[in-house]
Amino acid sequence: MRTIQRLQEENEAVLERLSLSIERLQVMQTEDTVSEKYRDFFKKNAAFLLKLYDIALAVKSGDQAKLTLEQLKQQNAELYEDILNDNYNQSYANPAYAVSVFGEEYGEIITFLATEVRSLIPCAFEYKLLPFTMSVELFIEVYNYFEEEDEYTYKDVKRAIYYFASDYAEEFMDMRVREMYDPTYTFAYDIIMDSDLSDLRYLYQYGEYITENELKIAEFLNELSEEEVKAMANTYTEGYVRGFVVMGADLSKKSIVGIRTCIGFERMNRYAFQNFENLGKKVTVYRVATDVINRKGGRKVGYYATSPNPQYEYDHRFDKALFFDKNYAERHLVATKAAMEKYRVECTSYAGPAVLETFGEPDFEPINKPEAIHLDNKQQELNTQSQGQISQMMQEFIKSEEISFTIIAYPLPSIGAKFHDIFAETVKVNNLDNDEYKAIQQHIIDALDQGVYCHILGANGNTTDLKVMLYELKNPGKETIFENCTADVNIPVGEVFTSPKLTGTCGVLNVSKVFLNGLEYKNLKISFEDGMIADYGCSNFTDSEQNANYVKENILMNRDTLPLGEFAIGTNTTAYVMGRKFDIQRKLPILIAEKTGPHFAVGDTCYSRSEDHKVYNPDGKEIVARENEVSALRHTDMAKAYVNCHTDITIPYDEIKEISVHTKDNQKIMIIEDGCFVLPGTERLNDALKELQ
Repeated sequence: MRTIQRLQEENEAVLERLSLSIERLQVMQTEDTVSEKYRDFFKKNAAFLLKLYDIALAVKSGDQAKLTLEQLKQQNAELYEDILNDNYNQSYANPAYAVSVFGEEYGEIITFLATEVRSLIPCAFEYKLLPFTMSVELFIEVYNYFEEEDEYTYKDVKRAIYYFASDYAEEFMDMRVREMYDPTYTFAYDIIMDSDLSDLRYLYQYGEYITENELKIAEFLNELSEEEVKAMANTYTEGYVRGFVVMGADLSKKSIVGIRTCIGFERMNRYAFQNFENLGKKVTVYRVATDVINRKGGRKVGYYATSPNPQYEYDHRFDKALFFDKNYAERHLVATKAAMEKYRVECTSYAGPAVLETFGEPDFEPINKPEAIHLDNKQQELNTQSQGQISQMMQEFIKSEEISFTIIAYPLPSIGAKFHDIFAETVKVNNLDNDEYKAIQQHIIDALDQGVYCHILGANGNTTDLKVMLYELKNPGKETIFENCTADVNIPVGEVFTSPKLTGTCGVLNVSKVFLNGLEYKNLKISFEDGMIADYGCSNFTDSEQNANYVKENILMNRDTLPLGEFAIGTNTTAYVMGRKFDIQRKLPILIAEKTGPHFAVGDTCYSRSEDHKVYNPDGKEIVARENEVSALRHTDMAKAYVNCHTDITIPYDEIKEISVHTKDNQKIMIIEDGCFVLPGTERLNDALKELQ
């Protein structure tokens, strides 16, 4: 109820507008003033909006909290049934179906509106009436155009959507910034801290789609002892604190931690929040954005549950193309800055995100639908420019060198019958001995620091043949090229990484199968020339152009090229064996997968926007390879220095023939050969691999 009280003034300001809109929706149910072709769409979605309004009233009155578990399950299923399974084939939210019924132009309008109507589900459960009112008014405005379709054109309807996005950009950005950085917005926090977690009805308070994953993980955590759950929370929060030590940042100057988590982990989160509060920090718990203005195409930033339909999300990742132009981009930048300025105190107090991820959802192979709304080439270029401007602007409020983060991951019950065993093994992986790995990894770094370049060769059908140039040390006694990464910002332990030199870095990177940001890539190949992507493709589709577009949209983020921002050698053979033993390699998140072999990140370096902030390894040496030829452009042209993305691509050990270091005096030092560590001092890493033999 604290959230409702927090929003009271904002809600009261729109009550009259909302009341008029609700009356109009009710009239829609009885009149036939639009042509029969469109009537079903408007009636169904008007009814859905009225259902959401009834839920909002029930939330405010307290009646929603009185529903039984079975009633909540039925309500939840009804809210999401339109996009579930085969229902999606004839859903107006499906762009292919909408275009088949209404044609290309109006099909785009209809599928866009259907998606925005669905995006309002969270508003009902949070009793957040301002965005609900604004979006309902847009729905009614478009309905009015269709009532007089002979007098208005497609351009008029599209213009209404454009002005909705443009006129309300400030309101939507204000709400998003508030959720992310203002700890007095406590909707999800209240659920986690105040609910009876043994009564699983609490899961339905979020308004997210609740599956067996959320129910079973909550039940599972409830069965664990207090000591076990506290230990999970401690690993998570201690990693966050260690991240500040590694980054050389001062956590004491910050007071707000941003929480990104998955529904079902409330018991662990409760202990984690208490840990943060014992450190004198407040937490913000914010939902993945659902509205078109704030949605991150293909990325989930915030808390979320199992997707009701990954294809639905994939179909609508570029919906903003319907209104995205230069004027809107400028408006969006101004609106974002205004919101950050309004919450300047909170933003400057922000310490960075603490992230809990999950893995084990069913495999998803997306269908590229020509009917889906896409950014054209001009919009892609503008979007890249806009993202860069926003990232640069945000540095004024949240300086990257002053913050840190941590990420940890756990499996979901949908990973299979051996979920309990996999969960226990994941806990083991997340809690490996930091000191032991630190010492082993130092042997690898000592060898790498002698090198001019590394050579990576694939095996067992993997065609990788890549030469990675290394930073030239000026003072080997006090400087180092690679960071010795333990369980801090990226849990679990297990990698050494650097920002490679681009000039001279060339060759082919190949992976037989990899999952990146929830999407599968088969036989992914990326070619580099002087450290920049020169060519790319995969084997997901029969058409080579589709394959190239798939890689460009989701790895290159619609850019023509990206630099090789990171080269790393993963050392967590225990995690690798877990993947092989349970046959879940393809399901491991990047967080764990990147520790199970060499990995290569395309995009910005790991030190993006913090290059001038000195960082040191445990041995006291300064890590000097913090930039490359692209990020160095920040001194002359900031717009060209950063690409605002970073995607890790890992080659598993069994696809590696060789990783070797080549020195100035033409010596060759082997680190990995035929999938095993051969460098003296690293033999202990092979113990886990012996389990597979």
